[in-house]
Amino acid sequence: MKIILAPDSFKGSASATQVAEAMRRGLSAVFSDAAFELLPIADGGEGTVDALVCATKGRLMHTQVSDPLGRPITAAWGILGDGVTAVIEMAAASGLPLLAPKERNPLVTTTYGTGELIRAALDQGAQKIILGIGGSATNDGGTGMLHALGFQFLDAAGKALPPGGAALADLCTVKTDQVDPRLADLDIAVACDVDNPLCGPRGASHIYGPQKGATPAIVSHLDAALAHYAKVAEQTTGRRSAECAGAGAAGGLGAGLLFFTPAKLRPGIELVLETIDFDRALAGASLVITGEGRTDAQTAFGKAPVGVAKAAARHNLPVICLSGGLGAGCEELYQHGIDALVSITPGPMPLTQCLEQAATLIEAAAERTARLLVAGSKFMNRQ
Repeated sequence: MKIILAPDSFKGSASATQVAEAMRRGLSAVFSDAAFELLPIADGGEGTVDALVCATKGRLMHTQVSDPLGRPITAAWGILGDGVTAVIEMAAASGLPLLAPKERNPLVTTTYGTGELIRAALDQGAQKIILGIGGSATNDGGTGMLHALGFQFLDAAGKALPPGGAALADLCTVKTDQVDPRLADLDIAVACDVDNPLCGPRGASHIYGPQKGATPAIVSHLDAALAHYAKVAEQTTGRRSAECAGAGAAGGLGAGLLFFTPAKLRPGIELVLETIDFDRALAGASLVITGEGRTDAQTAFGKAPVGVAKAAARHNLPVICLSGGLGAGCEELYQHGIDALVSITPGPMPLTQCLEQAATLIEAAAERTARLLVAGSKFMNRQ
């Protein structure tokens, strides 16, 4: 019997790899002769680098880059097992968690560090980059990232714009003569699970600006600055990207990629499952077990367990989801290919205890699930 273990991370407590290992230990207590294939996954956000490096037997890299305020930090990224595909989480260099609450200021924060990671991947010979763009601290339309790759954003006097979203209001010219020539042939697959346009009521500034420290007045200023940026970018490239789904992702980083690079935006879980050749792994399997830290109605909107379930449905395989907690609307997932939902907590307990004991709880829940499967098999054989 072959069992696929394809969980997402339980954020704040266990990586996807640790979750998969705990599942295997618990299931092995009952299914000692089963063949387990561990395929830790992610949906393009936090944990994507670790999951893809692990699944493809790649290697983890570390590079000194600039944080959202230009300070030096060390950011992790990965090279996959094929040796030519790099995986980068923009949040590792330009993410909101890198800043203290009082430091959050989308007027000045920059994606420059993300561009430095892309450049580091190119220096390592990458021909393809998988870029997760969730969790940004920025609203600069990706200009910081592009600057690190050789683009020049100039004002009317021909001076370089300072970092951040506010300065885009003064953009006059984009010069491309010093752009890294390797960028033209680079395959950039962007994991993006939002469909916001760049500007307007559903745009980057209005929807995501407040969590990055923007007041209502700052939101209005940033939105106008991005609209001006889009006008100049369209004149420069001939591309009409501002209204594209996902252009507003990561403070407009999506738009910057669409305007100035060969990037293509794709749902994160689809991109991850394709990269690890998940369909191949499902061949000959009897059961798929996935999981995540919290499962509720939002899981249906592009989260990892539903992506796994959709793939498993093509092979008519049963799918069980082990979750750190079950929230409102989780029953909706039965309409999306999840056959059973299991909470890892055996009873009420403090959140801190759940986080500290996550691996033990997952292992015990996996064993309970296996025993229920055995009981169900005996029951069905008596019908």
